[in-house]
Parts: sequence; C-alpha cells; structure tokens
Amino acid sequence: MAKFLTSEQELAAITASTTDPKQMRIDEVADELALLAAAVAYHDRLYHGADDPVISDAAYDELVRRNRDLEALFPSLVRADSPSARIGTPMDGSFSKIRHARPMLSLSNGFSDDDITEFVARVRRFLSLNHSDELALTAEPKIDGLSLSLRYEGGELMQAATRGDGSEGEDVTANIMQVDAIPKQLAGTPPAILEVRGEIYMDREDFLALNEAQQAGGGKLFANPRNAAAGSLRQKDASVTSGRKLRFFAYSMGECSAEIAGTHWDFLATLTSFGFAVNTLSARCLSVAELLDTYKAIGDARATLSYDIDGVVYKVDRHDYQSRLGQVARAPRWALAHKFPAEQAQTIIRAIDIQVGRTGALTPVARLEPITVGGVVVSNATLHNEDEINRKDIRIGDTVVIQRAGDVIPQIVRVIKDHRPTDSTEYKFPELCPVCGADAIRPEGEAVRRCTNGVSCDAQRLEWLKHFVSRDAFDIEGLGARQIEQFTELGWVALPADIFRLHERQEEIATLDGFGEISIRNLMTSIETRRTIGFERFIYALGIRQVGQATARILALHYDSLDKLLTAIAPGADSEAAMAELVEIDQVGALMASDIITFFLAQANRDMVIDLASEVTIIPPDRPADNSPVSGKTIVFTGTLAGISRAEAKARAESLGAKVSGSVSAKTDFLVAGADAGSKARKAGELGVTVLDKNAWLALIDK
Repeated sequence: MAKFLTSEQELAAITASTTDPKQMRIDEVADELALLAAAVAYHDRLYHGADDPVISDAAYDELVRRNRDLEALFPSLVRADSPSARIGTPMDGSFSKIRHARPMLSLSNGFSDDDITEFVARVRRFLSLNHSDELALTAEPKIDGLSLSLRYEGGELMQAATRGDGSEGEDVTANIMQVDAIPKQLAGTPPAILEVRGEIYMDREDFLALNEAQQAGGGKLFANPRNAAAGSLRQKDASVTSGRKLRFFAYSMGECSAEIAGTHWDFLATLTSFGFAVNTLSARCLSVAELLDTYKAIGDARATLSYDIDGVVYKVDRHDYQSRLGQVARAPRWALAHKFPAEQAQTIIRAIDIQVGRTGALTPVARLEPITVGGVVVSNATLHNEDEINRKDIRIGDTVVIQRAGDVIPQIVRVIKDHRPTDSTEYKFPELCPVCGADAIRPEGEAVRRCTNGVSCDAQRLEWLKHFVSRDAFDIEGLGARQIEQFTELGWVALPADIFRLHERQEEIATLDGFGEISIRNLMTSIETRRTIGFERFIYALGIRQVGQATARILALHYDSLDKLLTAIAPGADSEAAMAELVEIDQVGALMASDIITFFLAQANRDMVIDLASEVTIIPPDRPADNSPVSGKTIVFTGTLAGISRAEAKARAESLGAKVSGSVSAKTDFLVAGADAGSKARKAGELGVTVLDKNAWLALIDK
C-alpha cells in the first residue's frame, strides 16, 4: 500500500485518473500505480469478502484499465502486487505437485435421519459424553465444486493447490491469482502461516453464460458447474482462467502457526474478518433435531440458490473435540456429509412451453430454474401430456421435486404445494398449435394432442428435417440442428431433397457466419457421400409416425426396394390388402400399419419421397445369407423355446435371410412352436403350414 494512504475512505474515493500518462513524471506514475494496486485490492475485499461493494462494476473496470495502460507505457514500474500480475500468465507443461502440510481428508456420507442419529451417538460414545453434556455441531451447505487449499504467509497468498489424492495436489497458484474471489492479501492480523481450505465453484448463471459462449465459439460444453469450475481452474494458460467467473467459499483450516479460534463456528467468523466469503446458510446446532431441521431448511432453499449443493456437512464444533476424535482411514470421525437423495432436486417452474414434434405431437415442457441433478445441470423437464399436468396439478410458479435416472429426460416427481404462490392458477392446455395456429386434436383413446397441419406447420417441418439428417438417419456431418434451422429460415431447405441441391448455393452459404472455405467443402463432401443410402436408413429418415430403426429395418427386408413399397401402398391400390400384408409382418401392429399406409397414401408425401429418390441411390438391405434353408422364407415363432429367447431366435432367422412375421397366414412357410403354442399352432394346422419344434428348427438352420 502506498505510504500516503491512511484510511479506507481514501481508498474508496479513488477513481481512475484521466491524465495523459505521456505527460506524467516517472515518480507520479509510480505513485499512481501504488494507489491503483491498493484501491483494487480494497474493492476486491469488499466485493468478494464482505459482499458489500461501494463502487459500480464500470468504475472498478476503469481502475483496472488505467493500471493496465500505465504499465504498458512504463513496464519497468510494474509492481509485485499489481492487479495485472493476475492476468495472462501462461503455464508450460503439466502442473507441478504440492504436498499438503496436513492431509485433505474426504468425508464419510450419511443418507438417512438414522445415519445422523448414529453419527452423533458415535461421537458421544467416543468422547464419553453424557446426554446432559453439550455437543455442538455446525451444519454447512456442501458446495458442489472443487476443493482447494490456500496457503498464506504474513497474510499474503503464496500457494494454492487442489485436493488431489488428499496427500498431494496440483499447484494452481498462477491460476488462482486470476480469481478475484480469492483474497491475495488478508485483512486484519492473520497468523504468520495460515492454510485456508474451501470450495471453488461457479454460479449457475455464470455457467450457463460460459456454455453459451463456448457453443457460439465452437468450444467444448461443460456438463455442469463443477466441471466448468474445475476445467477453468486447470487451464495451462492462466489467462483463460481470468475470463471465467469463479467463486470461493472458505470452510476449514489446514496448517496454522497460531490458534485463532477454539471452535469451528468462531473460526468461520474469523475467516470473514480476514476477507473470505463464508456461507451464510451455516448454522450452529445443539441436537440431532436441530441438525435435521437445518438440513431440511437448506434443502428447501436449494432451488433458490445461485450455486449447486449436494448435501449438508456436519462438523463437531469444538476444535479440542476434533483433535480427540481424529480420523479413521481417510475421513475424520468428527464430520459427516448428509447427502441429498440421489438424482432428485427441488427447483421452481418458471414457464411451461409447448413443443411441436415432427409428428405434430404437442409436448409440454417445464422451464426450470437451473439445478444440478445427478451431475448434470437441468433447466427443462418433460411434462409428458395434458393428463400428466392435470393429474399432478402442475402450475407455473410451483416448487417441484424433479428426478433424473441415468440418461432419462428429467421428470417432475411431485409438486410441493406448501410453497405454491397464492395467485397460482391451473394450467390450461392449448387446443391450437402454438406455432401455426391450426387445430390441435386429441383423438379418442389417445393421450397426445396433435397439430393437424402436417409439414405445413413450420415446427413439424423443422423437426422432421432435423430428424432426417440425424445420426441414425442420413447422418450428414456438418449439417446439424443449427444449420437446418438457418437454411430453413432462409428458404433454402424446405424438403429433404433440397439438401442435395445445396451445392447450387455455395456462394450464398459462404456469406454466412461460421462457414469458411474448408467447412463448406467438408459439408458438400458429406452431402455427396450420403447420396448412397441403405433402404432401412432411407425409410427411418422419412419420419413416419411409429416407425423407428427396428421397424424401418423390418420394412426394408420385407419390401426389398422403394418401388415395391410404393406399389404395395399406392392410391387406387387395394388398401385392405396392403393392411393385411403389413400386419402379417412381425412387430407391425394394426395401428402402426395404419400410420404407414396413411403416410404413403398422402400425395404430398409420395411426391417428396419420389423427389428425394431422384437425388440418391438406395441400396437394398443386406441379406447375410441367400442360400440357407430358410432364405426368403416367412417364419413365425410362438410359445416358449427352452434355452433360447424369442428375440435371439428371431435375430438368428433374419441373419439367415428369413422374414419373421408375427401372425400365421397362407404365406407362412414355417411355424416354430415351443411350449404353450396356442392358437397359432392350431391355425397353422388348418392352413397346412409346416410346424417345427425347437429341435427340428435348430436342425433345419444348422444345414
């Protein structure tokens, strides 16, 4: 600090000078740099430690900018405590290792109220405390971030390390110097050596902004705020870290040259006086009941917090008790993490949007206050359909419990009605398509309401085209959802065949952001490569309702070519015969057959398919065996085949070139009947179809 600075009032009053540096003397520049270093450090403490800034962000930025400009003109005057010393420090090679003076232990976990009761009882037994003896514990939110150790000498930050394996961590000192939330010089009178431990994290809002910037720049997206914080901290180029908004909560002590508090609660207060941020939701509790009440209160507040937490940590308050309790394995006996239920979280529904899919289905989606569930940031949850909304009485503004299992789309488990706003109203599901305004009809017996406008609805057409280029369909690399949206909006792509005519628009594409010579060439190459496509992929890409990959493969094997398919299902052809043929195919039921026929009888769809076929070459489906005893034969399986599943038997038959059907007809060549064959065996007998038991079937295909 400059020698002439005597008060905090003077520091707070400093503003960026507008004097031309080129007109200043060397001693004037040196004095101003000292002033700026002290002022920026002061405002850092207020903003990140006391959460009480006294100047605007713009005024703060001007101080930093003035410091940078002066240093650029007078590099010999750059100070060791300069704000710019935390900017643009590249690191070469891997992070070096730092051995912790005291191990950074992990925590044992508790999941139920009984676990907490037993933990407290275990502590009491170990310390030989009577029930009347006071045992205070602190309860603190468990921040979902990255553990960090900060070593201060004489109040100055000298070293920062990650937890690592608990014994040694990575030296991230240069990167931590970039993080404004970490005090570089402690306030007050800290001991000569003080190691402060805590959690470095990223706010959800900052995380979402970072991912948006990453996506816009073509960078890697982070799965959740914790990964974003860890990735931001472990940058080889520390200047990257400076651009990330990282924050820090202090919560424990490592090595310390002098005792600064007798209890953990008092230690947290002391950390605040040194300039650290300490979580204000922490509480001191005197019983298990108080611990559990705090756990519930923190859990209830979880949806409104700006950061992610995954539980509450309980710590024995007295430091002498902590020393007596010691540790077991790599966890302290005096602390426990009470985790929130796995894969569930509480958040708030901010809006309910209606998405229109490629088949016209109106799907309600809850827009949520972002929250981490199962390691993934969730901001949306499916509401399935209007019946689900009505059954659970879900409303905008509700606090809800959401659940995510594996890769399943997050779902709302229940509404916490005690938290419902007083002005809440029931949600009314729309009866018109929110995109095109057409009637949205819910057929009798169905749960889904659908737009009746087909691909004339912009939303349906857009989702249909996205499906067409997706990985399991035409899989055109470089032509994802964003590009489809862009080309559709420009009117360049309205139907699938238009994609194969994009080579005519290369000059126009070159005018768009993100499209350079190489990316355009790669896109055109990818499109040309997909001019040859398997018949099953072609069918799947058409987006026919209820026709997934497996059904597309079955249809391709059955009809063998597009011409045969279009001939079998055509205006003027016998639709009853087409229906009968379809329902005889294994796994194709009457409703699915109806959707397939409806699709191919629509003249607009037929025109689209024929137009597309003129741009591509369709390859017939592979038939692995064309000379097996069952090649080209129609097989029906029924009953239980001992020692072999139905799915395996069907797959084996198809691999030998057979067509597997779900019903017996005059076209059936073999019925493979296991135990409890039932009506299919009787019908096969009536029609004179050859019936084989499992052994006869295996003997046949073994030929």
